[in-house]
Amino acid sequence: MIRVRFAPSPTGSLHVGGARTALFNWLFVQHARTHGPDHDATFVLRIEDTDKQRSTDEFTKVILDGMTWLGLTWDEGPLFQGAGLARHQADAHRLLDAGTAYLDDGAIRFRVSHEEVAWEDAVHGPIAFHGKDLEDFVILRADGTPVYNFAVVSDDIAMRITHVFRGDDHISNTPKQILLYRAFGVPVPVFGHVPMIHGTDGKKLSKRHGATAVADYQHLGILPQAMVNFLALLGWSPGGDREVFFDAAELVEAFTFAGLQRSAAVFDPKKLEWMNAEHLRSLGAERVAGLIGDALAGLDPARAVALVAAVLPRGRTTLDVAHRARLRAGLDPVVFDEKAAAAVAQDEAGYRTALAAVAESLATATDWTAPALDIALRALAERMAVKVGTIMQPVRIALTGSTVSEPVNELLAVIGRDDVLRRLRTAAGA
Repeated sequence: MIRVRFAPSPTGSLHVGGARTALFNWLFVQHARTHGPDHDATFVLRIEDTDKQRSTDEFTKVILDGMTWLGLTWDEGPLFQGAGLARHQADAHRLLDAGTAYLDDGAIRFRVSHEEVAWEDAVHGPIAFHGKDLEDFVILRADGTPVYNFAVVSDDIAMRITHVFRGDDHISNTPKQILLYRAFGVPVPVFGHVPMIHGTDGKKLSKRHGATAVADYQHLGILPQAMVNFLALLGWSPGGDREVFFDAAELVEAFTFAGLQRSAAVFDPKKLEWMNAEHLRSLGAERVAGLIGDALAGLDPARAVALVAAVLPRGRTTLDVAHRARLRAGLDPVVFDEKAAAAVAQDEAGYRTALAAVAESLATATDWTAPALDIALRALAERMAVKVGTIMQPVRIALTGSTVSEPVNELLAVIGRDDVLRRLRTAAGA
């Protein structure tokens, strides 16, 4: 039997570190169900709400919503730590009655023996603390509330937790918790401490690195399956060079704790966007158009799909794809980015001349398809005795506000004849 738990505190949003911990627990359970000897594995969700001043129902909902968005379903819970207060107090008094704890100024303090505390960590291997380095510690405060290290042990025993997987910032808590398990005379669970997450500057991930809450990335246009893929590879490797898993079932099949790394993982937002782009392309234009349907409201469905298909190869997020598609549909204004503005400023007269020439040349085009438009643009460049890029780049900038897009002939084809001619003439000042 395997029983794991994810135990967030409802004092804030579900951050990427917590989400990654929840994911590793979830993957472990799912893998055990298909590969374990008895296939009996349970994922328990426990809300550690003992900080009554900072815990809120709103944050609990945010955490549950974040896990649901990621597809991290739980088998039991959510259970609330605060509901176990009577058990926490009874367990503390059991230790007091057994002589392994004593009263100290109204509080109950655990008596630490000086034996070595060692365990085989599922990630770090053998870890040991000298008992002489540990001091007697409070388990129940004078007001009757439990301290963290005692409450989690009481909860984990009551919930029959067999494996505790959490961030390695909890390693220093583990010796005290192991001593408590021993004092209660119950088996110590398997502990596994996963590496911390750092920003690209090598420092612990925090708000100074940008968005850190899962909900932030949801609103930034990241797909849940891409976020799961990215989080899984923060401190874990399936072996080999594979990085993209398009299906959670593939992750479950590949996941083992043997692949967990001991060194800190690096959260790179650019890599997340790259991975998200891979997942977007795997969905295809029709499904992505469905995801961003609100942004393309009013467009003919077939045109919406065509627009998405045109921009999908370069789109990084659903917001990015939506904006690019809206731009080509004429729903968003063209705004020059820094490189485009610099290119125009360098030769504004040449920019306008190129646009006017293209508009005049294409006004008589009878075949408005990408291949025919490519031929027409190249022929125009030859007549003008200029390089093809000299006329194509101004067109790209005028229609997208960027120096990078799909091939210009494809851009013209997807926008459509009338809109292209109107926009080019307007941009040329005609």
